[in-house]
Amino acid sequence: MEKMQQLRSSAINVFVAEANHMNCQLVESAFRSRRDHVCVIGTAVSSERTVDLLRRISADVLIISARLQEGPLEGYRLLRHLRSSQTEIHAVMLLESRDRDSVIDAFRCGARGVIFRDEPLSTLNKCIRVVDQGQIWVSTQHLHYLLEALGKSLPLRLQNARGIEILSKREADVVHLVAQGLTNRDISSQLNLSEHTVRNYLFRVFDKLGVSTRVELALYYIQESELDPVSAPLNQHSTGALRTAAQVVSD
Repeated sequence: MEKMQQLRSSAINVFVAEANHMNCQLVESAFRSRRDHVCVIGTAVSSERTVDLLRRISADVLIISARLQEGPLEGYRLLRHLRSSQTEIHAVMLLESRDRDSVIDAFRCGARGVIFRDEPLSTLNKCIRVVDQGQIWVSTQHLHYLLEALGKSLPLRLQNARGIEILSKREADVVHLVAQGLTNRDISSQLNLSEHTVRNYLFRVFDKLGVSTRVELALYYIQESELDPVSAPLNQHSTGALRTAAQVVSD
């Protein structure tokens, strides 16, 4: 009995927002039949129901389908709403299409991982574990998509010789530590700030740099560093920096 209680306490609590009840049941039953320590604690097929249930239960990871009861793109709207209304969202977006724009929009709305409907359950399980640990589930191809999108959305910023010098000293310190892979908690400890203050600095940084997510901030920093050889140490190891981008967007 004690061992069973330990297993339950270590389980990752997952909430599923899917296109229909049958899909919800398929995901729930699939994990119930495996010993992955992943527990589906709630399901919904609409945005309204999802928001209502999430107010009453605590989920570690959300799996949100791009298509919900309200329409084919409702999952994106729901994800953006949740990101704006909650401090931290560990969400995985479930997509049917592998096209570039679908992937980019998922990350822009706040997803920390993208999974495709035809991928095996074992892949979804790995994705859930990575996202639950505060990391980003992203392939090399998807990183290229994000870099391309960032370059197109911020062309003037990336050509600005001042770069991140438009930030205050403390804001630049926070961005640098984010790019080194530190979480908000780590940053607050290192800079002797509260986590709330760190988040406030990041919000101001988002506004100044014209980015809307931590993914974009990390990628922006990498591109700025590569454009300006003296701005940051990450440009010495570009490949490593790209891999780091998948780890740093954690809080």
